[in-house]
Amino acid sequence: MLLRALYFGGPASRNDLCEATGLSSATVSTMTGELLGDTVLVEAGHVDSDGGRPRVLLRVNPDYGYVVGVDVGETQVRVELFDLDMTERARALYAVHSARHDPELVARHILAGIDTVIGEGGVSPGQVLGVGVGVPGIVEPGPDALVQAKTFGWEAVPLGTLLRAGTSLPLYVDNGAKTMGQAELWFGTGRGTSDTVVMLIGSRVGGTIVTDGGIYRGAGHAAGEIGHLKIVTGGRLCKCGGRGCLEAYVGAEAILDRAGVVADSAEEEAALARLLATGSPVLDETVELLGVGLSNLIHLFNPERIVIGGWAGLMLGESRLLEIRAATAANTLLQPYKTASIMLGRLGPDAVAMGAATLVIEQFLRDARFPASVGTMS
Repeated sequence: MLLRALYFGGPASRNDLCEATGLSSATVSTMTGELLGDTVLVEAGHVDSDGGRPRVLLRVNPDYGYVVGVDVGETQVRVELFDLDMTERARALYAVHSARHDPELVARHILAGIDTVIGEGGVSPGQVLGVGVGVPGIVEPGPDALVQAKTFGWEAVPLGTLLRAGTSLPLYVDNGAKTMGQAELWFGTGRGTSDTVVMLIGSRVGGTIVTDGGIYRGAGHAAGEIGHLKIVTGGRLCKCGGRGCLEAYVGAEAILDRAGVVADSAEEEAALARLLATGSPVLDETVELLGVGLSNLIHLFNPERIVIGGWAGLMLGESRLLEIRAATAANTLLQPYKTASIMLGRLGPDAVAMGAATLVIEQFLRDARFPASVGTMS
């Protein structure tokens, strides 16, 4: 409780921590003393008190440890090193061919990136608390971290096993849209909400459903596959093999294809920017269909906020957000629409990697043991 209060609330005095957590002053004094001794916490200045000595402010030590976040995307593997303030310390990028996401090659890129960012960040492996990886598709829990990613051609790929063969750092693997959702929930537009849907629109479409402040995963950890909501009966063929999926209309690849624009995946961002500048009628249809998809989400989950992120979602939203809201309103009952604000994410291209790093932070905040020298785990 103390760590969470300080991590999410910022610097606070011991009195502030008593009020925030409900813990006694003696407990707070003892525990903060131990955490200061282990350098998990540091002093962060003073604040005047009423008639007494200035109170010491405490905060989580950003240099106590470091975390690695990995974004396995359609065109590149992005590896970033963060301190505990989530300030980026180093970055490594590796291009991958969109038509061939060889699992062994992706694992080699991730492992090379881990070594690179640790070296360039000037930290030792012993200071790294762990590695979080965000990947497309469904990730089955367990040490193998089996990944089912049909768009990559991955069927039960044991990504966890592949990575553990090359690193002894603690490893956490999750769906990339869910890691982006957690980043927006912790640090971005979703912060302060408890019932939220975060939508990732890139070449393809994914999402995160947040209920009561936590990510809803479903019985088979497959909840949030927003891109495969059916919005047109017998419609366009989707990469999943089905027809009429939301992704087949509002993903960047689908938008460009419907507009007759031929672009390699590495050129999609520039091509979509040019299309947005033309005001193509395909964009009007895209906005209408996205509104239908968002309406479905509002009727199903009654969220207080919908956050649109991902590079394509941000580009579309920056020029068409008012139209997206109007299209959603036109297809939604008034009462649930009025309680659901539709906003853009604010974490940009770092969101998936940053969210992957929060998988490690989450474990750090849960752990009751904080050695003075952080070691590694197999």
